[in-house]
Amino acid sequence: MNFQDLVIKKEYRSLIDNVVKEFYIPLLNNAILYKRAVGYFSSSSLVEISKGITGLAKNDGKIQLVASPYLSVEDLEAIKKGYEERNYIIEKSLRDALTEPKNYFEKERLNLLANLIAIGQLDIRIAFTENKKALGLYHEKMGILYDPNDNKIAFSGSMNETSSGMRLNYEAIDVFCSWKNKNDNERIILKENSFTSIWNNFEPNIIVMEFQKIKDEFMNKYKYSSINFDIDQNEFFPLISNNVNTDTENPPKLIIRIPENVELYNYQQDAISEWEKNNFRGIFDMATGTGKTITGLAGIAKLYDFTKGKLAVIIVCPFQHLVEQWVEDIVTFNIKPIIGYSASSQSDWKTRLEKSIRDQKIGVKNSEFFCFVCTNATFSSNFVQGQVKKIHSNALLLVDEAHNFGAEKLLGTLSTVFNYRLALSATLERHNDELGTEKLKSYFGAKCIEYPLERAISEKKLTPYYYHPVLVNLSETEWDMYLYLSREIGKCVSKDKNGVMRLNEKGKKIAIKRARLVAAAEQKISKLQEVIEPYRNDNHILVYCGAASLLENNDNSGNVLDQDIRQIDAITDMLGNYLKMKVSQFTSKEDIREREVLKREFSKGENLQALIAIKCLDEGVNIPKIKIAFILASTTNPKEYIQRRGRVLRLAEGKRFATIYDFITLPRPLLEVPYLTHENRESDLGLVKKELCRAEEFSRISLNSIESFEIIDNIREAYELQREVLSYEEF
Repeated sequence: MNFQDLVIKKEYRSLIDNVVKEFYIPLLNNAILYKRAVGYFSSSSLVEISKGITGLAKNDGKIQLVASPYLSVEDLEAIKKGYEERNYIIEKSLRDALTEPKNYFEKERLNLLANLIAIGQLDIRIAFTENKKALGLYHEKMGILYDPNDNKIAFSGSMNETSSGMRLNYEAIDVFCSWKNKNDNERIILKENSFTSIWNNFEPNIIVMEFQKIKDEFMNKYKYSSINFDIDQNEFFPLISNNVNTDTENPPKLIIRIPENVELYNYQQDAISEWEKNNFRGIFDMATGTGKTITGLAGIAKLYDFTKGKLAVIIVCPFQHLVEQWVEDIVTFNIKPIIGYSASSQSDWKTRLEKSIRDQKIGVKNSEFFCFVCTNATFSSNFVQGQVKKIHSNALLLVDEAHNFGAEKLLGTLSTVFNYRLALSATLERHNDELGTEKLKSYFGAKCIEYPLERAISEKKLTPYYYHPVLVNLSETEWDMYLYLSREIGKCVSKDKNGVMRLNEKGKKIAIKRARLVAAAEQKISKLQEVIEPYRNDNHILVYCGAASLLENNDNSGNVLDQDIRQIDAITDMLGNYLKMKVSQFTSKEDIREREVLKREFSKGENLQALIAIKCLDEGVNIPKIKIAFILASTTNPKEYIQRRGRVLRLAEGKRFATIYDFITLPRPLLEVPYLTHENRESDLGLVKKELCRAEEFSRISLNSIESFEIIDNIREAYELQREVLSYEEF
């Protein structure tokens, strides 16, 4: 046992490094003494800090742990008023922090700690600051480890011993090794002296107490068997170490249940009840941001009970980052998923899936249930489709953003193997594809709930919003190109085998060019500068761009050239360099870890005011803190723009309402319309009607609908259009 034999980095970052697997477990396996100052005292923080200590326990090593009680404002005020009540209030806070374990592994870990306290290998002391009878919290985070050869390692930083600190938040720790250099050794000596002074209650203004009653209560509450020294090898950490071996001779039987901190709303309970009445088949049609994921998982818990745990579950999502977002919620239901997609951190997911299906089929003990979560692409692969055919048990197919499965290729994957089915979607109806929509309804069943956005706002499940249409015009060159592309699209329409008019592949490509032309209208840059100016010192701003380039650098066919200035780059330059705002791009170029960092910095609002994004609102990225949105690029597909709006309206602390600026692109200034020929006016109407459909939908339930409809009425009057002629049809 020697620290010098290990590869130890100078720092670890939670979204880059596997901190438990790469740092805690190998070091504690070689340690004989662990001194740790942690944040709050709670059963959950102790569970997290226990990860890796079985190695130290085998070495007969000792742990000295200093933690702080969680004292509310009311507690601190009570202590101020009655100083003699201090110890009673602190003890009560510590006792309240000893909550019930949430699953088998938490139960085992708390049992491990209780055993270590009982045999004297773990000692916990409680620290708080005190000055003139005023209490504060001791919240230093540091640790010192010792091996038998007198090598020492100290670490400090922002890493919290909580599941969010270890798994989700972007935290960092700095590491110092005694044998590497003089500076590191000096830092370790300083931390040793500081910890020793605090531990022995010598540090000025810091009080350290033992609270033996709490240690006794901890042992009585959590100690139920001997130590399970294999817990670090057997536990599955889906968000930390997806490659840890989960195979044991007798794995614990899973009990799928709704987390204690989740309370379902009435509409969620009603949806699940209706799904059960329909023999666990149906559709949850719920507005974006109203809890489709949690409702779906709660439905799985209900079906798990109904099938007595004999169930195969396959959850399918459109994108990789959505799979990871699902995993975050899945594990809170005490489910250990197999995570399948090309870049999955579970590199052996195929082997796991094969084994789970095989074990379930032959009746291996405690293998009656498994959950596989994957992307649409992975689900439709030959490998997964081949495995699906081998399932011979109760099986549930849960599809998120289920409207995507109306496409011909994905429709072919909807197997009869799945006797239970659940589709989740904010907008199941497919744009201009009634046949695909009907096939989805035929497969999944009836709607178990329809929870539209206006109801979600009225019931305070989404935030209300102000809507401001911003009128911009195509330049003469842009409009000429739009008309040319429209004529080319018209040449690419033909009937399919069902007699429905469809665009061929060439037409679809031209339609994308035309949409990008509208998205990148040159006037949008200057107009954005004008309307965003009042918000240049605000934060939580989203600027939504199109995947498009400015036309002035395109060739005559509308093709994008290499030297084109992308709209997103022009906007980034304008906001960052001209307006001096703190901005960052948020696109497909950023991987999952980078996105997590950006989302966290954006939520703080200190170092990042605005995200300039492409497609993020379509891909299900959850950024509740968005308060002000500037939408420069939109689509004619109601499904997409309704989803975008819903994601801007997610609830967040301190967010009373959202504000949406929607850039409405018209062929020309309204003042010119009365002077148009009949032919020119008719040419304008295709684009005008598309833009008005979206604007009317957004205005309809906005807080300032009277104001926004005045702008819409001006457009309608200029083109002599009545409201009833507008629809969601593609023109």
